[in-house]
Amino acid sequence: MSGHLPATSVTADYAQRVSDDLSANRSEQERVRAELARLQDELVRLEESEQVLTKMQEVLGGTAKRVAKQSKGRKTAAAPAPRRSGSKTAAAPAPRRSGSKTAAGESAAAPGRRTPKKAASPKKVGEPTWLELTTSYLGGQSEPKSAAEVAASLTEAHPERTVQVTVVRNTLEQGVAQGLLERSKQGRSVFYSPASAALVPSDS
Repeated sequence: MSGHLPATSVTADYAQRVSDDLSANRSEQERVRAELARLQDELVRLEESEQVLTKMQEVLGGTAKRVAKQSKGRKTAAAPAPRRSGSKTAAAPAPRRSGSKTAAGESAAAPGRRTPKKAASPKKVGEPTWLELTTSYLGGQSEPKSAAEVAASLTEAHPERTVQVTVVRNTLEQGVAQGLLERSKQGRSVFYSPASAALVPSDS
């Protein structure tokens, strides 16, 4: 019977090693799955940012061409201005020759009549906040939108403003905190829509 003891002890050692290796294998699988899920989330965020940046690049490229055309048009339109001023200066010596006060009065009144035309271009002061832009946009949509979709739409609607996905996402969360918006989740994506409670007063 003493000859069987080493065999059983060796078998027990192998069984313990196999058990330890199996436990380590399962732990490694859990770690890899967790890392894979984190990388998938990061990939989704990067893809959303890529879509927004691509649309922003297209919009900004179009607006840059428009601004260049407008600036060229303004320069060409402003070129004849010195010719007009030259014709007015040619008529200026007339009051000196006549020596009449009425002619001088008419020439002094002439620039007074032109000044209102220069000041007739009121400037727009103040712009809507991000919260106003996001809630207004979502209010006109028939289905919830993600932060990336909202940012892309605001970039097209307001090319003069710099739109960032992080700013839009924080603004949407602010709207949720204030009860203006609602948050819904589909898989790993988060979508936003107008709060149903906020829509009730508009129907009445």
